Amino acid sequence: QVQLVESGGGSVQAGGSLRLSCAASGYTYCMGWFRQAPGKEREGVAHIDTGGGSAYYADSMKGRFTISQDNAKNTVYLQMNSLKSEDTAMYYCAADPVGSCTDFSYWGQGTQVTVSS
Repeated sequence: QVQLVESGGGSVQAGGSLRLSCAASGYTYCMGWFRQAPGKEREGVAHIDTGGGSAYYADSMKGRFTISQDNAKNTVYLQMNSLKSEDTAMYYCAADPVGSCTDFSYWGQGTQVTVSS
């Protein structure tokens, strides 16, 4: 069982930046960020293969968001720049213990990001 703890959410004006952190209680092969806005379905933001460092981004986040890792700390970060009001959502960290980056079976509690225009 892997526990995930997110931090770093908050309120920011449009155009601003935030960095989210997700600390895992153990090593997992793939970690990712998802988000869910009120009334909308959860969507993938980015994920990273913690072994090789390969990262994937949803199209709308490319160029604005950067996912990175610190394997020594079992921590993944999401640097979010040029934030828009439509980025407002609850952001969740998730981990895939298998390594395919398709089976995110461990989830954090979420951290709220609010972007005001």
